[in-house]
Amino acid sequence: MPELPEVETTVRGLAAVLQDVRLTSVVARRADLRRAFPVDLGQRMTGARIISLGRRAKYGLLGTDRGDSMVFHLGMSGRWRIDPEEIGTHDHLVLETESGHRLSLFDPRRFGSVDLVTTDALASFSPFAAMGPEPLGDEFTPAYLRAALAGRVSPIKAMLLDQRIVAGLGNIYVCEALNMARISPLRAAGQIGPAKLKPLVAAIKAVLADAILAGGSTLRDYARPDGQLGYFAKQWRVYGREGEACPCGGTVERVVQSGRSTFWCRTCQK
Repeated sequence: MPELPEVETTVRGLAAVLQDVRLTSVVARRADLRRAFPVDLGQRMTGARIISLGRRAKYGLLGTDRGDSMVFHLGMSGRWRIDPEEIGTHDHLVLETESGHRLSLFDPRRFGSVDLVTTDALASFSPFAAMGPEPLGDEFTPAYLRAALAGRVSPIKAMLLDQRIVAGLGNIYVCEALNMARISPLRAAGQIGPAKLKPLVAAIKAVLADAILAGGSTLRDYARPDGQLGYFAKQWRVYGREGEACPCGGTVERVVQSGRSTFWCRTCQK
């Protein structure tokens, strides 16, 4: 599933052809993805100018001059394509612009979604209402994390994946950040003190920034809107590297937590 860096990379790629550009056609080529397309999507978006592009957690946002925002989620296999050579079976939403570009939302498994929300109501949009702060934002600090984790007995990895604690973190980048901060993913979250939380917050921000710079991590179907692959997987410290050497010299192990693979090193992560 595309995670925060992949969605951020996607939004930046779309901005190159959509920022301050008017849409001349918006066509949903089927009734639904994970859930139904808004019935008035074409009516409200056709003729609108895109005045902002952004991201909230793992959702992309296209804001228009009509006071609407199209909110998209890439699901398991979704990606945007810019000027594809042809529109195929799995191109489920097609946008055309006044500048002559065509963009398609390509999603073979159809686990993605598209919603249309008035921009001033985004904060109360159901998936966003209970979300914690953005990990790259100023509100995500060691002091905030200490308060949010106080008294928690669940493992720190599970807490970092909880969108109510921090928005947008996914399995890959939590594994990487915990390794960088030398914290065991098995430790009870509430038992981690300030001396460990400060490097953890720094590691989360650093891992995400580096991943965005590398264009994200290509897994299975993900590619950037221009068709290029994300290369952060070449920099993984522990994720997907069971049995290989950790940067500290120890051996990367794999355990399953809440049905997800966790990669870590017991030598350096305490």
